[in-house]
Amino acid sequence: MSTYTILAAAIESTTEEKNSDFLTFLHPVTSRDEAMVNIELYRKKYPDANHVCWAYVIGNTRQPQTQAFSDDGEPSGTAGKPMLHVLTERDVGNSLAVVVRYFGGVKLGAGGLVRAYSGAVSEAVNHAELVQVTPSVQLHVVVDFAKETKIRHIVNQYQGQILDVSYAAAVNIHISLATADVEQFSRQVINETAGNAVITCDD
Repeated sequence: MSTYTILAAAIESTTEEKNSDFLTFLHPVTSRDEAMVNIELYRKKYPDANHVCWAYVIGNTRQPQTQAFSDDGEPSGTAGKPMLHVLTERDVGNSLAVVVRYFGGVKLGAGGLVRAYSGAVSEAVNHAELVQVTPSVQLHVVVDFAKETKIRHIVNQYQGQILDVSYAAAVNIHISLATADVEQFSRQVINETAGNAVITCDD
């Protein structure tokens, strides 16, 4: 899985559509449980709101680990799904969007609701800080002393990070490497050490 973007910090914004107020909150989350805890907090904070709609996506928006949404009483497909669509289209991974609606007395219709909810989340995303992350794994490489320099060179080639090196009967090197590079890195290490290196995943 290659580099992707995630929400760096919580942010909130407010929009209005035909006298209805839409309070939007974006929160960084890394699991469904964390998302549900935050949703419940907003329900308690705004008990008099007409609707507390939400959507979340965990991980890379192109290959999410999990995602879900809720219309919370709005007509099906007019709130949660458009909100999730904005998160995925704008590449806002590891994020929860909550939109609290106070009804202003004027019905918006299905199309108006879709525009209002997606617009509310878009406005919040416009002000959000996103950061790039590259999924990585920790590997443990055991190799002869004579090959230590070679291994260090290969790690640098793949822009990996050497976390720890210890010396016993052989050299033990702990490294952090982009998940996408593990297979090719391992193949190169085996080739250049004539099959004498032992590579295991610390996870």
